[in-house]
Order: sequence, then structure tokens, then C-alpha cells
Amino acid sequence: MEKVHSINELDDKQLLLHYRSTADKQVIAVLYQRYVHLVLGVCMKYLKNRDEAEDATMQVFEKLLVQLHQYEVNEFKFWIHTVAKNHCLYLLRKQQSHFKNQKEMNKDFPVIMENEQSSPLDNENWKNAKLEEMNGALMQLKEGQKICVELFYLQEKSYQEIVDQTGYSMLEVKSFIQNGKRNLKIMLSQNNE
Repeated sequence: MEKVHSINELDDKQLLLHYRSTADKQVIAVLYQRYVHLVLGVCMKYLKNRDEAEDATMQVFEKLLVQLHQYEVNEFKFWIHTVAKNHCLYLLRKQQSHFKNQKEMNKDFPVIMENEQSSPLDNENWKNAKLEEMNGALMQLKEGQKICVELFYLQEKSYQEIVDQTGYSMLEVKSFIQNGKRNLKIMLSQNNE
């Protein structure tokens, strides 16, 4: 118990030196106690949602386990503020990318859009039928197109992540997605005629 007490009394620079030499996770706990309100405040400012901000705060402190070994930090308070801000901006960009992909999918596949004249129960059945129809069309795509379209639209992977996962070249991935999307549109529009 004496060790914990002495760690609590170290200033930030001493804590960081201690962590770099020992990897003592108690240091992260002390830094968490000191700066959780600062990080949570930054996350709230950017994310504007309490639950998301709390999750982001935990993610920032989890990053410290690795980053404090990678970077030499002189002013921890300013550094943690910057890490929190950058993490939130990353989350917002990721969220924007998700919405962009969703908008593109809605634009490219208008047959899945809600039928406003149906009752809610009919509407749910109609949407399920359309999703099954789209899934059936997806299964008819050539293997490369099917894999790349599923990874890009359904699993929200980036082009680079698809290249890494499949072994296809960047040019092949882009071509498979473009051709797969076009073929899906054709198949779905034929089914609706």
C-alpha cells in the first residue's frame, strides 16, 4: 500500500518516467484520477453525447498504455488534451464516413427506401422482402465483386482494409466495388419491373 501512496504523490513528469521504466499500470490509474474530468470535458465538447464521450474517454486512457512508451511527453496535461481532441476528431470522421457510405448506398439502391403509403407493419414486411431481394442479388455477383461490395458497404471497410484483407490490388478492389454496385442496381431494377 505504501507504493500506491508514493505514486500518488509523484508529479506528472515523475509519473511518466516511472511508467516508462516500469510499465506500472498504477501510473495510468493515477493519471486517470487527475485528468479524467479534462478528457471527458474535451470529449463532450466534440461528441456532444455523454455515453459516446465516456466511451471515448476510456479509449483515450487505454491508448496511454502504448503511447506513453512511444512518445516522450513533457507537459502531460496539454498532451492528453491533444490526444483526446484528436481521438474525438477521428471518431467524428469515422462517423461521417459511415453516413457518407449509407447515403451512397441509399442513392444507389432506391428500391430499399421506405414506402410511405404502407402501414408500419406492411412497411416492415416490405423492407424485409427488399433486403432479402438485395441479399439474393448480392449472392449472384461474381466472387470478387460480392466480397468487395460486402466488405465496403456492409462491413464499412476502407479500400485499403479490403486490399489488406483480400489480397486484391487497389485497382481490383475499386473495380469490383464499382462493377458490383452497377450489377446490383441492374438486378434489383429488373426484379422490380
